[in-house]
Amino acid sequence: MSYAAIAREKAALVERTGLLGEGLFGSQVVSRFFIEGFGTPEQRAAWSQRIVAVAISEPRVGAHPKLLTTRADEAADGFTISGDKAWVTNGPLADVFVVLAITSIDDGRKRYSAVLVPRDTAGLSVDEAPEYRALAPSRHCGLKLDGCRVPRSALLGTAGTAYETMALPFRDVEDAVGTFGLLGAFRFVLARLSEHAKDEAATLALGRLASLVAVFAATAEAVVAALDAGELARQMDALVGLRVLAAEIRERAREFGGTSEAIERVFDDVDRSLSVARGPREARQKRLGAELVRRYSASPSRTSPC
Repeated sequence: MSYAAIAREKAALVERTGLLGEGLFGSQVVSRFFIEGFGTPEQRAAWSQRIVAVAISEPRVGAHPKLLTTRADEAADGFTISGDKAWVTNGPLADVFVVLAITSIDDGRKRYSAVLVPRDTAGLSVDEAPEYRALAPSRHCGLKLDGCRVPRSALLGTAGTAYETMALPFRDVEDAVGTFGLLGAFRFVLARLSEHAKDEAATLALGRLASLVAVFAATAEAVVAALDAGELARQMDALVGLRVLAAEIRERAREFGGTSEAIERVFDDVDRSLSVARGPREARQKRLGAELVRRYSASPSRTSPC
């Protein structure tokens, strides 16, 4: 299934339910990216139709590559994995976990590999504690890997390259597809706010909000089309802009008035979604600004004709 097809299904479901965490679309994206993108024929046959979850972040340190500690030590017949993972989306339902773990250290630099760990692996335990509850009905969990042994065939992709080739690109893939969840949420809100547009001023405000959502939808389509074409890099500025526009739409919708419990729940979910990986997104915005400063400070000054 294409990323665009997954994204559109998610938008339609969220638009109907108002639940940004609805469905197992996260698992579909994980399977599409990790299993179809990096798996061997045997791995694809075994797992492409199963529920797959990715485990990168760790307690207290997030996904920072210098701070992750989970290790996959080579053994005669494969790997022994030990460590803790946090905020594993759809983890409580997963059949297999894509675990990011250190497999070597070169000149002080940690090298990461992705290893497939089936749910029934000895030493693997799932922690669905209250702190992992967000974006209902989606479910999250922590993982504890206590000497989990997997065969060498569990290695996904090339050893020692998983952070650069998987973890970093996957964040952008998640964002590109995830914008459609936000789109569905905004359409849900528009439908309910239309019930409160009782005068000309309210109708005008609703129209302005709808126009922003239309721009959001068109840009999201362009971004996910680029993703399917393997050309997401050319739409990265637009992907950053979608998050900025989402925050603007949220604020304008909140100012509309006439909100209900269902709309407030959607607003809370949108806030949580926008708060995920906020640091890296703000860093990207700063880079965009810095590039503009360098570009125009290096150009000869121009004066406009009178």
